[in-house]
Amino acid sequence: MKTILATGGAGFIGGNFVYHVLNKYPEYKVICLDALTYAGHMETLSSALKNSQFIFIKGDITDRGTVLDLFALHKPNIVINFAAESHVDRSIVDPGVFLRTNVQGTGVLLDACREYGVERFHQVSTDEVYGDLPLDRPDLLFTEETPLHTSSPYSASKAGADLLVLAYFRTYKLPVSISRCSNNYGPFHFPEKLIPLMITNAMNDKLLPVYGEGTNVRDWLYVEDHCEAIDLIVHNGRAGEVYNIGGHNERQNIDVVKVILHELGKPESLIKYVTDRPGHDLRYAIDPGKINNELGWLPKTTFEVGIKHTIQWYLDNKDWWMQVLASQKQ
Repeated sequence: MKTILATGGAGFIGGNFVYHVLNKYPEYKVICLDALTYAGHMETLSSALKNSQFIFIKGDITDRGTVLDLFALHKPNIVINFAAESHVDRSIVDPGVFLRTNVQGTGVLLDACREYGVERFHQVSTDEVYGDLPLDRPDLLFTEETPLHTSSPYSASKAGADLLVLAYFRTYKLPVSISRCSNNYGPFHFPEKLIPLMITNAMNDKLLPVYGEGTNVRDWLYVEDHCEAIDLIVHNGRAGEVYNIGGHNERQNIDVVKVILHELGKPESLIKYVTDRPGHDLRYAIDPGKINNELGWLPKTTFEVGIKHTIQWYLDNKDWWMQVLASQKQ
């Protein structure tokens, strides 16, 4: 039996990973440490809390005392850091919060892992650390060798955390790994992000704000496929390595919005083009060849299937996202 610590497990990707582990490894104990900031919600973990193998601890990864007490009590074998401030617009308004959580918090976790000798520390990162790609070069893809070239305080803070993780591998021989994923979508996605925002606005016949002309391209990865990839990396991936996780599902933002409207039977007149965000990356696209060659992973879910599942989840779980939205107004 192993004990997995998932920091940020009340958030979108972390919450899905908690359920992935509880379902796939019923003998594992899963500890969730989450500060329950605006993007973390206990409603996401309501089913997990009924499982005797799951323990929730409210706490901040930047709080060294809380983190060390948790390690002393539960002695996790595997630590997966999902905890992060992740919204680009928010990072432009208040960069300091992102530096504190994403860089300093990662450092606290790394120190605890060193002290207690974990089998693996895994950092969940983002393809945004690579910057962007031109729209007119569809042949270009991010690989693990692509230089880091950040565009926002958010992506810069994630790149800083990645470099710190790799430094702990080189300096202290701490067994670490990093995954850099493309844009995720699926259940429990916080409603400020593109896909859930468009779904919930369309369901309520509200305007759908689209940056610029909506031509920015993202590579969409269904969250369960991402969880499978992280599972493979922490159990079978090589220490000290970075693995890119991509969905092979590139779409312009405007095309994603139109698909959502079509699926919900709503008119395109709900689309409202708004002023583009500063430094908005043009295109992200990942080459997942390394994780495919080494661990046999490829995404299973096409965008056509995944977006239908996601829309249906939001239709079936109005209580969840309405509670989340209500909590933001308090």
